[in-house]
Parts: sequence; C-alpha cells; structure tokens
Amino acid sequence: MNVPSGLPLIRASRGSAQAAFVTRVALIYARALGADVTFDDEFGIFVASGMRHGFVRGGTTLGGVYLTRRNTTRAVLRHEAIHADQWARHGLTFGPKYLCEELRHPGPRNAFEIEAGLEDGGYRV
Repeated sequence: MNVPSGLPLIRASRGSAQAAFVTRVALIYARALGADVTFDDEFGIFVASGMRHGFVRGGTTLGGVYLTRRNTTRAVLRHEAIHADQWARHGLTFGPKYLCEELRHPGPRNAFEIEAGLEDGGYRV
C-alpha cells in the first residue's frame, strides 16, 4: 500500500515526527477500509472519505488524516485541521488525552473540541 511522503505528509503532520507516524498509520487504516483519500491544500490535511465505519460521530482526525463518510464541508475541515494541530502539539499522547477529556467532559464540553471550534465541528452551541 503506497503511503504518501514528502510535502503533503509534512504539512498534514505539521512537521511533527510523532504526528507523521500517526498520519502514516491512519492512511493505511483508511485505505484498508476502502476510503477515497485526497489532500486538502487549504487546511493541509488528508481527507479519507467514503468510509462506512472506523470513525466516531461525523468523523475522526488521526494525526493529519480526517476519516469520514461524507462530512466534508469547509467548516468541518477547518475544525479538523485544528485537531491535526493538536496531534502535532501533543504527539502520541494526544489520543489518550482526548479520550480522558471526552470521558470527563463529553462532546461540546471537551476542551479540545472547544479549541477546534464547536460551531465548525457541527456542535450545537
């Protein structure tokens, strides 16, 4: 399975080696589940659409890859790009940090979702 390298990978992972690792794994995962993978130049993330499962809510960002069925509005991609920034900032610890925050403060009360923009993420505010 061909995993992109070069500028799109660097941009999607925001130059973070740990985020690049997660991005590569997420691209393999998305392709294994039959996703159509494109790169969004404006927000600097890979968009893996057409998935039937393998993500939560309307979509999930792992590293610099947004996994979804068809939830790809510009507002949502702007929201998900901030999650890619969070992956770069926190590295491999972001997944557990996000999960702990989600368990304590679900959905629109999650600090990571608030930072990413609730309205852009489709949360009712």
